Amino acid sequence: MAQPYSARSRAIEPFHVMALLARANELQAAGHDVIHLEIGEPDFSTAEPIVRAGQAALSAGHTRYTAARGLPQLREAIAGFYASRYRLNIDPERILITPGGSGALLLASSLLVDPGKHWLLADPGYPCNRHFLRLVEGAAQLVPVGPETRYQLTPDLVERHWDAGSVGALVASPANPTGTLLHADELAALSRTIKAHGGHLVVDEIYHGLTYGVDASSVLEVDDQAFVLNSFSKYFGMTGWRLGWLVAPPEAVADLEKLAQNLYISAPSMAQHAALACFQPETLEILEERRRAFAKRRDYLLPALRELGFRIAVEPEGAFYLYADISAFGGDAYTFCRHFIETEHVAFTPGLDFGRYQASQHVRFAYTQDVPRLAEAVERIARGLKTWTAQ
Repeated sequence: MAQPYSARSRAIEPFHVMALLARANELQAAGHDVIHLEIGEPDFSTAEPIVRAGQAALSAGHTRYTAARGLPQLREAIAGFYASRYRLNIDPERILITPGGSGALLLASSLLVDPGKHWLLADPGYPCNRHFLRLVEGAAQLVPVGPETRYQLTPDLVERHWDAGSVGALVASPANPTGTLLHADELAALSRTIKAHGGHLVVDEIYHGLTYGVDASSVLEVDDQAFVLNSFSKYFGMTGWRLGWLVAPPEAVADLEKLAQNLYISAPSMAQHAALACFQPETLEILEERRRAFAKRRDYLLPALRELGFRIAVEPEGAFYLYADISAFGGDAYTFCRHFIETEHVAFTPGLDFGRYQASQHVRFAYTQDVPRLAEAVERIARGLKTWTAQ
C-alpha cells in the first residue's frame, strides 16, 4: 500500500467557497441567473492599453525567460510609481517581479521563516497567508481581531501574543476580507514593536489603489526595512496574467533572487511586458475611473445590507469587500450561504474561509458587480431572509 501523502498537504485547507461556487456554476449552467458576490476578482477585464502591450509583446517574440528578478524596465517603472504616488525613492534593485502576489509571499516566507517558527497574523485574514507558512514548515499564529481594532493587529496585540517562536508579523492594508486600512502612524507603531523583538514586518499592499475617500500609506514611508507584497491583480486588473512584486531591504535581495531562480525561474515574460503599460497616463485614468465605480458600489451596498439587518461594524476604506456579521439571523455562515445560492441564486463567501475567530457568524460580500446588479442581489437577499430558518 502506498504511503500517505505529506502531512503538509493534509494540513492545507481548501477554499470552502469553492464548493459553493461549484454549486452556483451548476445552477448557472442549468439556466438560472446567478449573482456572483463570492470571488475576489474585479469584474472589469484588463484595460485595453495593457492588452495591446501584451499582444505586441507576443508579436515581438517576448516569450523567453527573463532574469529571475524580472525585467529591469518593469522594476524601474514600479520604482517610478512609488516616487509619483508615495514620494518614495525606491531603488529598482530592491524590487523583484513575481508570479502574482502569491509568488511574493512564497519568497518572503521562504526567506524569513524557519521550520517551527511563526508569524503573527490577524484572524480573520486571507487564508493563503497561513497556508504558505505551513508550506515552508513554519506556522501562523492567528490573533483574534474584531471591530474594536478595525480587524487589524496592534502593538498591544503583538506584545500579548509574541513568544519564543515568533519571527515577524504579516499585516494587510487594505485587508481581505474586511477592507480596513492601517494608517501611517499605526504602521510605524507596529514596526517599532516588532523591531524591538528582533522580528520582521511584512505588509500585504495588494489592494493599494483601491481605496475610497483616503489614500493608503505604504509601510515603506515609515519603515524602509519592511517587506512589501504587491500585485498587478486588483487595482491593475491583471488577475489571469499572474504578476506581482516584492520590495525588500537591499541586504535581502541576493538571497531572494536565489530563491526565485529555484522556485519559479522567472515571472511570465509576456505579462511583464504587458505590465509596462500599467503606468501610462491613459491606463491610470481608466484604473481611476474603475476605482470611482467601486466606491459607488460600496456606498450603495454597505447601507443596503445594514438596512436588511447585517451588522457591518467598521466601514471599509479599501479593497472591494464587506465583512458582515449574520448573528442576528441565527445559524451558521456556511448553511446561510448555501441557502441563498439554492433559493435566491446569490453567491457570497462564508467566514470559515478567513480563519477561526467568529467565522461561523460572518460572511463576505465582494462588490464586484455594477450597482444595478447589486440592487438585484439586495432584493433577492431581502426575499431570502424571509424564508431563512436557522439550522
